[in-house]
Amino acid sequence: MPSIVVIGAGQAGASLVAKLREQGFTGAITLIGEEPVPPYQRPPLSKKYLLGEMEVERLYLRPESFYDNNAIDLHLNETVTAIDRADMQVIAGGHAIAYDQLALTTGSVPRRLPGSVGGELEGVHVIRNLKDVDTMAPEFTPGARVLIVGGGYIGLEAAAVAAEKGLEVTIVEMADRILKRVAAPETADYFRALHQSHGVEIREGTALQTLLGEDRVAGARLGDGTEMEVDFVIVGVGITPATGLAEAAGLEIEDGIRTDEFGRTSDPAIWAAGDCASFPLNGRQVRLESVPNAIDMAECVGANMLGAQAPYVPKPWFWSDQYDVKLQIAGLNTGYDRVVVRPGDGAGQVSHWYYRGDELLAVDAMNEPRAYMVGKRLIEAGKSPDPATIADPGTELKALLKA
Repeated sequence: MPSIVVIGAGQAGASLVAKLREQGFTGAITLIGEEPVPPYQRPPLSKKYLLGEMEVERLYLRPESFYDNNAIDLHLNETVTAIDRADMQVIAGGHAIAYDQLALTTGSVPRRLPGSVGGELEGVHVIRNLKDVDTMAPEFTPGARVLIVGGGYIGLEAAAVAAEKGLEVTIVEMADRILKRVAAPETADYFRALHQSHGVEIREGTALQTLLGEDRVAGARLGDGTEMEVDFVIVGVGITPATGLAEAAGLEIEDGIRTDEFGRTSDPAIWAAGDCASFPLNGRQVRLESVPNAIDMAECVGANMLGAQAPYVPKPWFWSDQYDVKLQIAGLNTGYDRVVVRPGDGAGQVSHWYYRGDELLAVDAMNEPRAYMVGKRLIEAGKSPDPATIADPGTELKALLKA
């Protein structure tokens, strides 16, 4: 009986094994995860779960019974230490598990501060998994002083939760503005003003020099010489693809585990999907860090493992919740040279439309679901309305879909 092993029990791994059964695969399926709980949603960790508004069971993507009912052998709290490509087996928990096909959905790991700047002190946290959030949750007491290192979406979301819970929040961002890597200045301006209106101090163009303290963090010295007292620190300086197993097994790596358009790695019996995988798009290897990509790529790979031969064509979209603002992003803004600002109907409602020349690339919509929906459909259809038309508040957006 054919056997498929999936390493990584996150969103991509859970989606892949479900797709295999949905497509009629009747062979053995093994899903291996390092955490002691079944696959769960990660986005709520830094928002509703941290706020105490969501119970842990509600995070689970599917009840644990789903895996039993679908004959999926779920290995929890187990680490894969090696992939033996020659004998087609993985070593996990001290024993070998054979495979006919193997999928890597190992996700990503957060970047941490080095020990040389105090990154190993107690009270220095990252946000990536359930354990991370459970560990830091007791720190969120009113009046506590938190330093957030990094002004990307993870840092901003954590800042919003902290401010809502009554903490004193300071963000330091080494670049000259927040969201430098992922968004236009217009979007950064919007969220800077939003956070400042909630009492968050944002220091841009300011590096962290070192954290201060003996065993536990007690303060920070910034690059401009400023010293500040802190009670704890959250590090949000990005993630890196979890490629260690793939590298040790000799698979090709290029900004993640390199795959072809079908999700197959340099070993024809091994596939990859989600945060850990890069794939060809518009002539280059790209890697997308998002829940939709984890689901869509994993489902495509699952079908291809059964012979579908369907190229993976992403339809990128992302979101972020901060205070009462829902940011929805459609498309990829890489290479934009112009941003068109379209005001919404109410206070705080606005959308930013990214263009490269006359081509619409992406849309950032703040509390503007209509702009997001229309923008996403236009991008997927390859349509690029005239920028002046978008900027005109009198333009009926839905009419553009019929143009």
